[in-house]
Amino acid sequence: MSAASISTGAHAEAHTHHDLVDEKIVRWYFITALIFLGTSMVAGILMAMQLIRHNPLNGIEIFSAGRWRMIHTNAVAYGFLANGFLGCLHWSIPRLTLQPVFNKHLSWLIYGAWQFVVGATAVGILFGEAQALEWGETPVWIDPVAQLGLLLVAINFMTPIARMKGPMYVTLWYFMAAFVWTFLTYAMGNFMPQYYVGGTSAGAVGGLFIHDLVGLFVTPLGWGLMYYFVPIILKKPIWSHGLSLVGFWGLAFFYPLQGIHHFLYTPIPMFLQYGAVVSTIAVELVVTTVVINFFGTLWGNAGVVKTNIPIRFFYTGMIYYFLTCLQCSFQVTLTFQKIIHFSDWVVGHAHMVMFGVFSMWIMGMMIHLFPRMLNRPWASQNLLEWHYWLSTIGVGFMAGDLILLGVFQGWSWAALEPWDASVDFSYPFWVLRVIAGLAMFGGLLAFAQNIRLTMQAAAKEKAVRA
Repeated sequence: MSAASISTGAHAEAHTHHDLVDEKIVRWYFITALIFLGTSMVAGILMAMQLIRHNPLNGIEIFSAGRWRMIHTNAVAYGFLANGFLGCLHWSIPRLTLQPVFNKHLSWLIYGAWQFVVGATAVGILFGEAQALEWGETPVWIDPVAQLGLLLVAINFMTPIARMKGPMYVTLWYFMAAFVWTFLTYAMGNFMPQYYVGGTSAGAVGGLFIHDLVGLFVTPLGWGLMYYFVPIILKKPIWSHGLSLVGFWGLAFFYPLQGIHHFLYTPIPMFLQYGAVVSTIAVELVVTTVVINFFGTLWGNAGVVKTNIPIRFFYTGMIYYFLTCLQCSFQVTLTFQKIIHFSDWVVGHAHMVMFGVFSMWIMGMMIHLFPRMLNRPWASQNLLEWHYWLSTIGVGFMAGDLILLGVFQGWSWAALEPWDASVDFSYPFWVLRVIAGLAMFGGLLAFAQNIRLTMQAAAKEKAVRA
């Protein structure tokens, strides 16, 4: 690919026609995503309140911590992230290819079917129908519907990519890989342990599924969209096309190999555990090349971080991504695992990557796109600032609090102290966790209020013109 291909995203943005993109479905995906994010946060706060013995729904079986924990994770993965990404894909792919999606009616069918999948999953979990697989708790009667939905998503988006003419921008490499990888990953995680393999083999497959869901579904879509939005907003090509290819092929080669690091010190063969450790450390190097590429793109124009809030969300997410993978490269070593295994360190790590990185990126995309879809600026810049700072500080405090607590818990258990001792000194950390979670939820409420005010102003303006 030539240097001209690097600017394909900006070229498509400048020369697109309004009929390429169904902006209505983009808005609906975004609003639905935020509703599921709010649901997930409420579930997370309920669980955090239970840890400090202030559960307002104590004694109600369907609101028990175990069930709401699964609602919390599933609503983030399939409710917020998936809907947010699907909205962004409906915006970006037609602009990158100068081709509409395969079928707009199919887009709406997928939208409705996906909300059914997520909603039915939540109902199934609350009434005890969950599968015994982390992040694969979707009831068995939902899995075939979800698998069909993923196939339809691939058909709807791969068709315009196949029809496009001219050089292919690296964003589309990530998208095509994600469509294939996600379909295969979901099938592997939800069908193989349920029907075909058991014992340590099921554990190994479950470990691959847990991590591949992040690495082969969330990561390529997140990185691909960053390669689209950042150059457009900064109005300059990505710094290094070569590094973008290193990131793509590094992700493809190393990420599928590291899932076993969730099961160190288990009966799974040690060569698989060692391989997962090495590949996890390698992924940190791959992520570093991606971060360098984006900061190289920003070089000489750093002041835009202060004035452009979407860029601020994007680059804050990149910093959290580097810290997440740096932390992960330590926590997967056998030495570190002796300390932090089963501790709150892992919970802090998960929040840093899922909220601090990908949720921040999606919200930055929403902040960039909503004014363009409504044809008016945001109603309140102050609410945007509150959204950013409450989200950034909240997730930073939550991750740091739980990571530090994980070390203390591990030392306590290694010293063979009574279990109650670790629970007692965890209490103030868990209180801080609640406060941090409420801050993040406050940021979401500020964003929702800003969307409401902006949409109201747009509707009034449209009524006046009519």
